[in-house]
Amino acid sequence: MRLFFSCLFLVSFFNVFSQEEKPEITPVVKIDSLYREDQFYISIAYNLLADTPEGLKRDKFSAGISAGFLRDMPINKKRSFAIATGLGLSYQNYFQNLTISTNTDGLVYGVNDYNEFVSNKYRQYLVDLPIEFRWRNSTYESHKFWRIYTGFKFSYVFSNKSVLDDGETTYKIKNNPDINKFQYGAYISAGYNTWNIYFYYGLNPLFKDVKTLSGEDVKMKTMSLGLIFYIL
Repeated sequence: MRLFFSCLFLVSFFNVFSQEEKPEITPVVKIDSLYREDQFYISIAYNLLADTPEGLKRDKFSAGISAGFLRDMPINKKRSFAIATGLGLSYQNYFQNLTISTNTDGLVYGVNDYNEFVSNKYRQYLVDLPIEFRWRNSTYESHKFWRIYTGFKFSYVFSNKSVLDDGETTYKIKNNPDINKFQYGAYISAGYNTWNIYFYYGLNPLFKDVKTLSGEDVKMKTMSLGLIFYIL
């Protein structure tokens, strides 16, 4: 009997021990504090012109579209300041009354009233190299934050075309040699999360050394005002 009760006690002891709950182990997730705001960007803007010849007016909606990628390089421990550079492509068109036609001497530039032609437009395609200084209050836990990015954009015009229809003749000028192929300017973008306001101001003229029929220098510069979207 003594042996029987001893075996019963041992069985009960092991049964209780086997039912003891094991503590749940939660895996520790290591958060990367060395995050970057590497981003794709898309901008949609309204194109403007500054320092225009007398009498120059815009017509219709002159649009600009840009897209590209920026490499983020933080420069402080909190990673709230950074420098970024990247590569992009742009399309820009302009509807205005600076006309470009041809005669036996070459290209002719004039500022004409809108009733003197049917349509007039200019468009260009560019490769962009943006370099910017960044401030943001983002953290590694959230990508919704306020930002102010400002910098310079260097662009190369690899294709351009102007089309003038004066009602009798259509003048199509491709890759105009008078266009400044290398263009550069300053810009700033600011906003919250994906939505940001964007402004660009060209620092060198669109044309090289051009005069209108009245003898006025054409030193107009490009500007853009619109929205820019950043996508991680």
